[in-house]
Amino acid sequence: MLKVWLNGYSGQIGSAVAKLLDPLQYEIFETDKDELDITDIENVMSFGEMNRPDIIINCAGMTDVEKCENNKEEAFRVNAIGARNLSIIAGKISAKLVHISTDDVFNGTKEKPFDEFDEPNPINVYGKSKLAGERYVKEFTKKHFIIRSSWVYGQGDNFVSKVIQAAQNEDILRIANDQFGTPTSADELAKFIIYIMNTNEYGTYHMTCNGVCSREEFAREILQQLKINAQIIPVTTNQADFTSRHPSYTVLDHLILSILNDYQLITWQDALSHFLKRRVSSEKK
Repeated sequence: MLKVWLNGYSGQIGSAVAKLLDPLQYEIFETDKDELDITDIENVMSFGEMNRPDIIINCAGMTDVEKCENNKEEAFRVNAIGARNLSIIAGKISAKLVHISTDDVFNGTKEKPFDEFDEPNPINVYGKSKLAGERYVKEFTKKHFIIRSSWVYGQGDNFVSKVIQAAQNEDILRIANDQFGTPTSADELAKFIIYIMNTNEYGTYHMTCNGVCSREEFAREILQQLKINAQIIPVTTNQADFTSRHPSYTVLDHLILSILNDYQLITWQDALSHFLKRRVSSEKK
């Protein structure tokens, strides 16, 4: 039975992964910041050496873009130093490391999707700290999977939940029409994590659902699928409701997945439909 250390298990991605990890197939160690501080190298080394997992999944991270801008040291401590510490213990005990990164490592100025071989050039603290984490992972362990994703939503506070809440309380929503990416459900990302961690196909991957949209189009699809009537006014990011300052275009090209040619991605609309149906079902219980 493989041992899996899931760090950041209570977050959007971590909780989705936790639901898919079969306890009959894996011995699972779940930690979050209350159980273990990944920025403390001694704690990380001690936990790793004591439990000796075969696979480490790092879903932890400081992802609030505005908070990262205002707390640069904390952003780098969590997103860079935390990743460094986990990669050091992974290398020492020869564990596989799955590390979650972001489309924000790119500057958003390209006019076509970014593939895994495009040069990162982040424009915000969040992207810079996540890129630093990627580089530490590459430096300290060879058996790694770096997974960049885009516009991730799941349980908890995110763009989807904010749009729904606002539409239920307000008649008019002002949504950015100058940001483009691919909404990706944490559930679909979790499925890929489970898939890739059981291979030896190490390296960097772009994993999002299929398709492209603006924040405005994303919001309209959310309300349409839920049959919520609210007026959406397209505006720039500076004028938009609950939209952080991300790069304007961070669509990710699945080049490596297309080369491997054995993993199927669904559209962002279908993934959203699956997520919203589960959300509505859970609310009725």
